[in-house]
Amino acid sequence: MAQAVSGKHFGLLGEKLSHSFSPQIHAMLGDYEYLLYEKAPDDVAGFLQSGNFDGLNVTIPYKKTVLPFCDALSDAARTLGSVNTIVRRSDGSLYGDNTDFDGFSYLLNTLGTDISGRKTLVLGSGGASVTVRAVLESRSADPIVTISRSGPDNYENLSRHADAQIIVNTTPVGMYPNVGVSPIDLSVFSDCQAVIDIVYNPAKTSLLLDAADHGIASVNGLGMLVAQAKRAAELFTNATISDDVIAGITAVIERDTKNIVLIGMPGSGKSTTGAALALQLGRPFFDTDTLIVEKAGKSIPQILADDGEPAFRRLETQALADVAKKSGCVIATGGGIVTQPENRRLIRQNSTCVYLERDTAALPTSGRPLSQKSGVAALAAARLPLYNSWSDVTVRVCGVDETVALIQKELKL
Repeated sequence: MAQAVSGKHFGLLGEKLSHSFSPQIHAMLGDYEYLLYEKAPDDVAGFLQSGNFDGLNVTIPYKKTVLPFCDALSDAARTLGSVNTIVRRSDGSLYGDNTDFDGFSYLLNTLGTDISGRKTLVLGSGGASVTVRAVLESRSADPIVTISRSGPDNYENLSRHADAQIIVNTTPVGMYPNVGVSPIDLSVFSDCQAVIDIVYNPAKTSLLLDAADHGIASVNGLGMLVAQAKRAAELFTNATISDDVIAGITAVIERDTKNIVLIGMPGSGKSTTGAALALQLGRPFFDTDTLIVEKAGKSIPQILADDGEPAFRRLETQALADVAKKSGCVIATGGGIVTQPENRRLIRQNSTCVYLERDTAALPTSGRPLSQKSGVAALAAARLPLYNSWSDVTVRVCGVDETVALIQKELKL
């Protein structure tokens, strides 16, 4: 950790910052104040000229906007034509740097794939694309093809680059809150060896989920975010911070921002356990059954009676989609969540899945129409293999407090 910097004001400048992970990251990098400076485009100039700050990180859409306000630039910022770190020097002038180069270099190192001489597609032509290209060129990737919406290499003629071996997404496609979409169809690229998505929220974008399904090595942008923040913290504090801290901080952010989704048979205690776990961890709690009832304006037995199970399952999938894209929540699901294959992808994008296992003989059926209709044994025969295959962790249900403690132990919380 960097030394304490008393009386100094650092932070992040951007347009929409409510879901930024940067404050948590910088809290682990140094003992200094770090705030979010959310500014509309018309307010940026005034803030840079008279704002009370000693250093800033800068995020989209202002990495180029701040350039004219910097009295001096680092070689990296000048070459890349964008600034993501500003330091106010002792004479009051602003020095602009770009630590994204360091961040993406670190990300490539963590991926562990040799990109030298590999055909690489860079999706997007914005500021992040320029930085990524510079790092790829420094690592001898060749050729490097930039895919844009209107350039000669675009999303309509991707098939002519089906031999690409490395794919890097620098666009915001798939980023929270607009999750579930991918900029490309990965199945086109049969030679692809690695996929990098600089998006980090959700942890697994649709592109990264596709990569996992195809057995392709992949990584999201969280390590890049932490690595560039580490370099920025060095500029803020004028102190050296070991690269060794990056992996640890990344792991902590991953742990704290992943949702915990509880699955299991009807009556296994998901709602009760989930509420207790959320209270223990200080996290928001959501119950998909409760969300369905609120949306439909009637009870689940009434939904099933009036509209049928297919309609109920559609409501269930929508409820899951709405909450599973959030970060750091505890989510209790209905027992039949696993009957719809698309729900697994919704869970995988940003959650650790915990199966609450309970003896079928101990499962109540009162108020549970499907348990009464099909019988617990029949439901269990169909669903238990799905619970086991979907879950990351299995916890045997005992008392509520004991079950919560077991989940915390398994997830190292």
